[in-house]
Amino acid sequence: MTSQSASLTFDIEDWYHPELVRAHVAKDDRRSVVRQGTMDLLDLLRRHQARSTFFVLGDVAAQHPDLVRRIVDEGHELASHGFSHTSLWRLDRESFRAELRDFRRAVKDALGADPVVGFRAPTFSLDRTTAWGLEVLCDEGFTYDSSIFPLKVKLYGVAGAPLGIYRPAADDLARHDPAGSLVEFPVAVHEFAGLRLPVAGGFYLRALPRFVFEAALAAYVRQRPASLFVHPWEWVADVPRVNLGAVDTFITYHNLHAVPGRLERILSRHRCEPMIDILERSGHLRRAA
Repeated sequence: MTSQSASLTFDIEDWYHPELVRAHVAKDDRRSVVRQGTMDLLDLLRRHQARSTFFVLGDVAAQHPDLVRRIVDEGHELASHGFSHTSLWRLDRESFRAELRDFRRAVKDALGADPVVGFRAPTFSLDRTTAWGLEVLCDEGFTYDSSIFPLKVKLYGVAGAPLGIYRPAADDLARHDPAGSLVEFPVAVHEFAGLRLPVAGGFYLRALPRFVFEAALAAYVRQRPASLFVHPWEWVADVPRVNLGAVDTFITYHNLHAVPGRLERILSRHRCEPMIDILERSGHLRRAA
C-alpha cells in the first residue's frame, strides 16, 4: 500500500501559553522563546525542502509580523490558533468570535491580506461540550478544523471520533455527516487491535519510545494522511521552566532534548506538506477561485 502524506504542523505559541503552565507564570516573568523556536523550525523545513501548516496565535502575529511574513513567503500555510490561547472551555460563542476576529485583524496587519481558512483550538478544546464552536468557525469564514483529538486523555479528546478526515455532525462530533459545514482533519491516533495510540506529536512524540512512535506512524500513513503537531518551545534547548506537579512536569518537559532528532527523522522518512494541500488533493476541499 502506498504511504499517504504527513502534515507536520506547528502550533505557534510561547512556553507560557499551555494550559498546564500558564497559571504558574507571573506576567513579568515571560521571557519569550517563540521567535527563536519558530525561526529554527523554518530553517529545518527549508533544509528538508518541506512545507507545513503553521497554526499561529494572533498575539504572536501582532508581536512578530515579520515572522508571519516569513512563514507565508517560504510557501507554508498560515492557519489560526486563536488570539490569546484561551481554550474554548473558557469562552462562549461571542467571546470565541471576538478571538477569531482579533486574530484576523493581526494577520491582515502583518500581511495586508487574510488567507486563513484553517483553525486549531488551543489545548484541543473542541469537544462535545464546545461543539458550538463549529458553527462559529463556519460563520467566520473557516473551511476546515484540526482540533479534534480522537481519544479521551487527561485534558482533552473526543472518544470514538473517526481517525481520518471527516465532516463532524453538529449534534455529535464523533459522527460523520456528509453535509457537515466544516472538514475535520483530526490529529494522528493509530488504532491497533482495538486500542488507540496517539502518534500526533507534542508530548507523544517525546514520551513514546522512538521505535514505537515510528512504527505506529508508519502504519498510520499506510492507511490515511497524518496530522502531527509540535510547538516551537519544545525545540528550544533553554526553554524556561516552572514548578509543576510530578505528572504535569512529565507531560510538559519530558524528553525535550529528543525533539530535534525525532523531527529530522520524520522529515527524512515521510512526505510532509501543508494540510490545505492534502485536503484539496483528496477532494475534501476545493481551492478558492
